[in-house]
Amino acid sequence: MRIAATFLASLGCAVLLGAVVAGCSQQQMDAFVKNSGGLDNLTKTVKEAFGSIDEPQEIEMGHGMAETLLGARPLLDDPALQRYVNEVGGWVAAQSDRPELPWHFGVNDSEHVNAFAAPGGYVIVTRGMMEVLQNEAELAGVLGHEIGHVIRKHHLHALQKGAWMTLLGSGLSASAAGKPSEDLVKALVGPTKELYSRGLDRDDEFDADRIGVVLATRAGYDPWGLPAALQTLAKINPDDPYMALLLKTHPNPGQRLDRLAQAMGTGFDRYADGRDNADRFRVAVRAIRPPAAQ
Repeated sequence: MRIAATFLASLGCAVLLGAVVAGCSQQQMDAFVKNSGGLDNLTKTVKEAFGSIDEPQEIEMGHGMAETLLGARPLLDDPALQRYVNEVGGWVAAQSDRPELPWHFGVNDSEHVNAFAAPGGYVIVTRGMMEVLQNEAELAGVLGHEIGHVIRKHHLHALQKGAWMTLLGSGLSASAAGKPSEDLVKALVGPTKELYSRGLDRDDEFDADRIGVVLATRAGYDPWGLPAALQTLAKINPDDPYMALLLKTHPNPGQRLDRLAQAMGTGFDRYADGRDNADRFRVAVRAIRPPAAQ
């Protein structure tokens, strides 16, 4: 996974329609509106630009969002572990309805327990999450959950719902000309910090859980891997600072388990002999786990 672990350059002046937002003067906003042919036309062109994002632009947007995430915490310096996670993630993603995406998986060097996805096939798992998982089936379930966000375009839709109101200066001139542009897609990376700090809709998270179980099962893993991982998370003290972001951006593990229990019922019992590859997993994570935990 070759993504620059740096923050994107300054994205210019953000403008909220009808108001001036931090760092942007009224004069600048007036100039933007004038250049776009008026407020109504500005709103229309930006909505159209969002609505016409194609797959290459989706991938480019995801690349920029992943860069933003890795700017805070770079990838862990463990090539063997990175290859392993890409192998598992790539196999699970191959079971989805978007196997042709250029999927990239990585483990970042963060002690927080979490995982992230970005449009276009980018998935990041934290070192902290890898330390609490017990086997490959659990990893497959977690990666399947994030793959679910990508194939359902949850993050892209979240940006489309709210970010059309926020214009970033570097993409405004192209959007005002009526053409979706690379500059606009890049400019929309800015709101991702807010998106990842507040999280997706709860229904999107429950949807991704269901997809994660299905994809992991299709890949030949024990379907109860994701529920087992959620059970582990549910046992961690909620006051643990390394769980704070996960609990802020996701329903609590108990709620997720209840929803999965309803969705799975007894329908997955016949797949209970799916593999968990616990030994292979332990070998892959041995460099990041203290001897006592192995």
